Amino acid sequence: MDLREVTTFADFFVICSGSNPKQIQAIVEEIGEQLERRGEYPVSVEGFANAEWILADYGDYLIHVFSPKSRTFYELERLWRHAKVVPIPEDSSPAEAH
Repeated sequence: MDLREVTTFADFFVICSGSNPKQIQAIVEEIGEQLERRGEYPVSVEGFANAEWILADYGDYLIHVFSPKSRTFYELERLWRHAKVVPIPEDSSPAEAH
């Protein structure tokens, strides 16, 4: 979600879900590894142990990884409905990314 016209505390939210705590943690770990390769490091990571909603703060963008139950409960897409939805481009293969 593009928040630049809605708020000043962050430019973008990335919102996704995992089906269980291990998968949610694995998603956050993979995102962290991929961003670290690009020299990006989180300011903070909240909720990792519980893994119902993990928030990784990268300054201008926030990564939210939810359990299905928490995503339905918090409804960030509804709460931030004035933000623009940004489609995620098709993933390139790791060989192309280097």
